[in-house]
Amino acid sequence: MSASLRPSPIIPTVDFDRDGVQHGHLRLPYSRDDSAWGSVMIPICVVKNGSGPTALLTGANHGDEYEGPLALFDLARRLEPKDVSGTVIIVPAMNYPAFRAATRTSPIDRGNMNRSFPGRPDGTVTQKIADYFQRELLPRADLVLDFHSGGKTLDFLPWCAAHVLPDKAQEKAAFAAVEAFSAPWSVKMLEIDTVGMYDTAAEEMGKVFVTTELGGGGGSTAETVRIARRGVSNVLRHAGILAGDVETAPTTWLDMPDGCFCFAESDGLMETMVDLGETVAAGQVVARIHPIARTGGAPQDIEAAISGLLAARHFPGLVQAGDCVSVMATRID
Repeated sequence: MSASLRPSPIIPTVDFDRDGVQHGHLRLPYSRDDSAWGSVMIPICVVKNGSGPTALLTGANHGDEYEGPLALFDLARRLEPKDVSGTVIIVPAMNYPAFRAATRTSPIDRGNMNRSFPGRPDGTVTQKIADYFQRELLPRADLVLDFHSGGKTLDFLPWCAAHVLPDKAQEKAAFAAVEAFSAPWSVKMLEIDTVGMYDTAAEEMGKVFVTTELGGGGGSTAETVRIARRGVSNVLRHAGILAGDVETAPTTWLDMPDGCFCFAESDGLMETMVDLGETVAAGQVVARIHPIARTGGAPQDIEAAISGLLAARHFPGLVQAGDCVSVMATRID
């Protein structure tokens, strides 16, 4: 039997087709040294009221990103069926082992959830979770909102984003949801590598997929959490799942054209030469990598390939060759 035909080992303790509110788990059997018949228990909430669209809301795809979990645990606590037309599926910590360990990847198998799709039901723990989302949760959804932030190694302007897509009707719907989110910045996003991404899995199914990058540095701020909480409610209102008007806020649209990424070519101590949101000209030095093996060495200058503004940067100071140092973006009028 091929892996794709095998049933998922994950057992939900909720009924996705039952009206009302349910708080439960996705239980994944996991035999380990301290519990031979143990399980990974991934929290999940389902709020359903009759027929209507389904929203799948996820956080902690990477375990060291916190705005999503804070917004979604809060939403799961306060959302009531009478407020909903349709279904809301909330998984505040998608890669739960990584979330508990405060790491980007899983401490069990070093799996990066956002590079593990479509997953395998007979694979690693991370692959099994990805497979369950691929085969059981994503097919149920009309709209997918996946919260991201910079984690411990990146810092971003607080933005909501969707991808440029071949299907222009799908793309238009995604950008409309981004606008409804009403983050301070809205981005037409370019990825370095889309293979194995949750985003790609959802988009290939024709889903409206929206994501965020809300700050970073391995923590959260009062502002970025407020943006996340307002944004998720706005997207649900936009989809017609929650009643009421979208709570709009000013947003600036950005594009990420070719040449927007800058990478370190050597190990060292990074000095940021431009702060987030500042205007940058092509050829301008945006960062310097200072050698640290001995004194007396000249730093490596990192120059912007395009003009625009600094939308993201490496965080904190030490970098390795190949690390993304900065991301430029251009304003869209």
